[in-house]
Amino acid sequence: MIAETVCSAVSAAGLGIAVVTAYRRRFLAAARIAAYSLVPIGLVMTGVVGWLAGTAFSPTAWAGFGVLGAAWALFAGTRAVGRRRGGAPAERAAAGGDRTGAVAPGASAPSLGPATRPATGSGTAPRSTGSADDFSDIEAILKKHGI
Repeated sequence: MIAETVCSAVSAAGLGIAVVTAYRRRFLAAARIAAYSLVPIGLVMTGVVGWLAGTAFSPTAWAGFGVLGAAWALFAGTRAVGRRRGGAPAERAAAGGDRTGAVAPGASAPSLGPATRPATGSGTAPRSTGSADDFSDIEAILKKHGI
């Protein structure tokens, strides 16, 4: 009984705030406030509040919520692990073979020597002579991660 009274008071207060907001010529905001303030009284009228009040004091209901939470945690955990591994083994096989890495097993390591680019007259400014020093930090990071 007290939950219904509280919900009715919240709805009445929200509608009052909506009227004041509409008086200030902010009709869109007033309509949103009115919509939010009608939700608690709507829940009371449909019986959801009574059901929630009965559920809040039921140990069986709380055990059920615990089981649902455990099921959700298992589902979310297996999804996260599956995504990290690239899906289930059947999904990997259907997608085009068992991929264990991004590089083919017989591939050689990439050379990190100076790149040779053909000269193009596109009007770009010439690079500074210290370009090898610029990439030394990047090379160190890539070597650190085994790339």
